[in-house]
Amino acid sequence: MKKGADEEIPVEIKNLLPTQTGSGVFLGNQEKTIAIFVDPMVAMGIAMQMRRVKVPRPLTHDLIGNILAGLGAKVEKVVVNDLKDDTFYARIYITQENELGRCIIEVDARPSDSIALALQQGCPVYVSRRVWDRAEDMTWALEQMAQDESGEDTEGSPEK
Repeated sequence: MKKGADEEIPVEIKNLLPTQTGSGVFLGNQEKTIAIFVDPMVAMGIAMQMRRVKVPRPLTHDLIGNILAGLGAKVEKVVVNDLKDDTFYARIYITQENELGRCIIEVDARPSDSIALALQQGCPVYVSRRVWDRAEDMTWALEQMAQDESGEDTEGSPEK
């Protein structure tokens, strides 16, 4: 893991929640949570990977995983590495080892596809420090949704 401006913050997928136009993928740690909004089809793929749903035929992320396995390659990590005009960007880091040595390949990808592939491959997800510092903290949204799901009446409660 890199340090300083290039530091990579390890995150986990905290939740996947539907919105009017797709879903929000909430990534975070104890310090902060960020939300990346994704289209409905990729959200379905992420949800299926999170629940370890087995399908009779390979989906796109399964296909990519099968191709990588066939090439003797694997996804080492995913990094959400940029944020421009409210759009997140990611890189997938793939390694391949053979008799010639070890090769590391970086592939530009949408964060949604990267997250689905990370789940499928069982590899870590990171957010770069510069993205982490610029992205809005959405911890409050997760807390609100948890309260809504628990049925707690928050009206009249003192503000924190």
